[in-house]
Amino acid sequence: MLGAITMIIPFIWTISTSLKQLSEVFVFPPRLLGEKIMWENYLRISDRFPFDTYFLNSLKITVIVVIAQLLTSSMAGYVFARLRFKYRDLLFGCYLATMMIPAQVTLIPNFIIMRNYNLIDTHWSLILPALVSAFGTFLLRQFFLTIPGSLEEAAKIDGCSPFGVYWRVFVPLSKPAMATLGVFVFMGMWNEFLAPLIYINTQAKMTLPLGLASMQGLYGTDWPVLMASTVLSIAPLIVIFLLAQDFFIKGVTLSGLKGE
Repeated sequence: MLGAITMIIPFIWTISTSLKQLSEVFVFPPRLLGEKIMWENYLRISDRFPFDTYFLNSLKITVIVVIAQLLTSSMAGYVFARLRFKYRDLLFGCYLATMMIPAQVTLIPNFIIMRNYNLIDTHWSLILPALVSAFGTFLLRQFFLTIPGSLEEAAKIDGCSPFGVYWRVFVPLSKPAMATLGVFVFMGMWNEFLAPLIYINTQAKMTLPLGLASMQGLYGTDWPVLMASTVLSIAPLIVIFLLAQDFFIKGVTLSGLKGE
């Protein structure tokens, strides 16, 4: 409970600031609410900066990456969990080893690649490096190992190809793990700041985190409006988590129960 309270205080203060007048933001001693609740701050967002553009940019990039990672990670996870081939475990170990490399180490090589392909200042520079995930592959592989082999054998007897077993048996049964990975990927891409800061230059292509950061001091920081924008930017994360909560808990619980 103490940890929960500690983490929720900044969120409460963000909402509080979004409902104050600018002159009341830095008063001492601080007050939770101002003399008047300023709901107008939320209506003034579009007057201060193009919030809808930032929102749609983030939504487009995040949705594409989530769908792509669910597809690529589930296929790779199925291959590493169920198919037998030479050097499978070695390849999987090497793939997992990439998780130990900090993203900052690959930042310059990735930038050079994007520049050579003329992808700087495009959304593809944010999408392409995020299409695959070693963590997602590991998570779904661990979940696929918990699925009884008898189901796979029954599908093969009925004439299913390896891809048919994956698509008709494993994917429908992996909804908890897929939802868990989807929540993780959505949160990661929605909050991504470093990559847009490096690759994106024009305001019309900025994502929400970069757009919100750029508004500090650009036109004189209007903290209540900025905090109102922050509240709206957090709202999709809360909605996604609440919708996937049951699947999320099951996915985290079951994804590590069985090993080889």
